Amino acid sequence: MSESAKLEAPVDDGFCFGCGPKSAIGLHMSFTELADRSVESRLVLSAAYQGWQGVAHGGIVALVLDEAMAYAAAAHGYLGVTGEMKMRFRRPVPIGASLLVRGNVLWQRRNVFGIQASIASEDGTTQFAGGEGSFVSRGKLAPGQRLGALSSDGRL
Repeated sequence: MSESAKLEAPVDDGFCFGCGPKSAIGLHMSFTELADRSVESRLVLSAAYQGWQGVAHGGIVALVLDEAMAYAAAAHGYLGVTGEMKMRFRRPVPIGASLLVRGNVLWQRRNVFGIQASIASEDGTTQFAGGEGSFVSRGKLAPGQRLGALSSDGRL
């Protein structure tokens, strides 16, 4: 891959497995930006995303955390790609339960963001998984531009 190709901004064509409305098998996540510029999403994982019986597959848990981190970068006006991610599984993420997913930027140094994300019970009292990562900016979002193929309801 050429150096110039590496630096191109990612293209959101609506087929993202995590948030894309055109993905037939994806999670169709949507995020809301909060007053502190963090993001949150509500999610129920179906048995299609199961590992062991009744428990979400660890790769799906990683995807959900990664998606929250990408949207946290977007809430700060940047298109970001994952540079590094570290996760901690605290409890099995249940299938069929209402989940609260959150992401927020911890720091920014030039074009790199430190971001954390978490998955909890809907009321936030039980933490299932969390992660921290570094995201590399691949450009700024244009004014009014959002990830996930621009929703009309004000969600990211």
